[in-house]
Amino acid sequence: MEDKKTINGTERTQTRAQAMTAMTSRSKSQEAPSNVSGSLSSSPSPTPLPQPPAVEEPYCIFDTRQKYLIVVIVSTAATFSGFASNIYFPALPTIAQDLNVSVELVNLTVTSYLIFQGIAPSLWGPLSDVKGRRTAYCCTFVVFIGACIGLAETKNYATLLVLRCLQSTGSASTIAIGSGVIGDVTTRAERGGLMGIFQAGLLVPVAVGPIIGGALAGSLGWRSIFLFLTIYGAVFLAALIVLLPETLRSIVGNGGGMSPNLLVKYPLTAYQKLTKVPWNPDVVGPPPPAKQIDWTGPFRILFSKLAAPIIVFLAIYYAVWQMSITALSSLFTERYGLDETQVGLTFIANGVGSMIGTLITGRILDMEYRRVKASHKSRSHQADAEMGVGQAQPLDAFPQEEAPLEAARLRLVPVFSIAQCVSILAYGWSVHYAPRVHIAVPIITTFITGWTAVSTQSIVMTYLVDIFSDRSAAASASLNLARCLFAAGGTSFVMPMVNGIGAGLAFTICVVVQVLALSGVALTWRFGARWRQEREDRGIKP
Repeated sequence: MEDKKTINGTERTQTRAQAMTAMTSRSKSQEAPSNVSGSLSSSPSPTPLPQPPAVEEPYCIFDTRQKYLIVVIVSTAATFSGFASNIYFPALPTIAQDLNVSVELVNLTVTSYLIFQGIAPSLWGPLSDVKGRRTAYCCTFVVFIGACIGLAETKNYATLLVLRCLQSTGSASTIAIGSGVIGDVTTRAERGGLMGIFQAGLLVPVAVGPIIGGALAGSLGWRSIFLFLTIYGAVFLAALIVLLPETLRSIVGNGGGMSPNLLVKYPLTAYQKLTKVPWNPDVVGPPPPAKQIDWTGPFRILFSKLAAPIIVFLAIYYAVWQMSITALSSLFTERYGLDETQVGLTFIANGVGSMIGTLITGRILDMEYRRVKASHKSRSHQADAEMGVGQAQPLDAFPQEEAPLEAARLRLVPVFSIAQCVSILAYGWSVHYAPRVHIAVPIITTFITGWTAVSTQSIVMTYLVDIFSDRSAAASASLNLARCLFAAGGTSFVMPMVNGIGAGLAFTICVVVQVLALSGVALTWRFGARWRQEREDRGIKP
């Protein structure tokens, strides 16, 4: 009925307009009949010249070479969180002896580090989403370097505990800020591969951190570990200031914007001059309006129905992975008779598997996105041909996205998840029956676990950056908060559980929890697109 009323109203309006035109024409012909012939003989108005096509702004003016340099820089920055954590492990007994405290008390510095590793990005992430990536990096590295200097000079346990928390506050946020940088400069079609490189950089400390820490502590003393981190941090901060441009889109847009702030201006101008991407400074639009710092943003994302199921899923899988790594030292020492050096070498399998997995998964994510995008376009054209061009299409025939995100990102999650469950199960029962089971078996399972765990993490982080592209650092911070808190809890009771019921049964229980956690992936797959559409329709932020 409303459509009919609209059509009838339109027809009446057109009829009135035609009548008025006719009356005006008759009036003019009566007032000036002599001008009729002149008007008929007058020349037609000149045809306007065709306008040149508008220059389309690229999503980001940085070319591929520059993007890879940026990713290498932020990946190196993200290694500090892992180095400060893993390089510390071999020195725990020495620190306990030197400070005259128990090993259990020194282990609390590991737990406190994990807790602040989860909390700190929730503060630095929103800051970087508003004040800029370079500003946030500079602040975090100043805190980190200061804490390392203090740790190298510490003489008592209380100072060690406090400064380890401060060190974690400075280093842990580099992961969230780096995710924000990648979200700034990449499109969805290329984000998977670059996120894979970024994730691979995070895992270098997992493989080499304990080896470096053991060598330093054994030759120069445990305080040399923190002197090494101080020098490493200071040199890298200088390189970051010189090489990393500001990328926050609310400050520099697609990279073509500019600010009088010297911290933003350099080296961005050099990137703009050297880029091979065609762009015109005259057509670069203004950056999006500046935002206020949203300190509660990561927590709202964490508890939103759009992100909570997939974040809790990943946090559980990450916690089980960390539990298996934490138990490895004690289990291999007790059941296979390995010394500290040999145990450190067994960590290499986990680190190598993690790095290889994330690099390959990044490529797979890009291929999956292109495949789903092509299939989506094909179905759209087919629907258009069947219904007829110009006819109203149903809303689900042409989603606003160029490719359905859940299908493009999450299709392989169950594959990696099930593989991780199998490897954890094999790990638990192989060490349970040690030494009858050869040590190569659990070492191989740690390789598979590292591969699958990091692949799943890379997929979920890429998905979150996709759906929260305007607050990618806050989204990464919410993920980091959940996984670190879950890991802190899991690692605190894994050995009591193993000692109480045995490694095989303990890790079997972990696998059961992992299988139940897959329901989070199912919920996101089924309702994710609908929840995102509801958020866009309401114009709200979770």
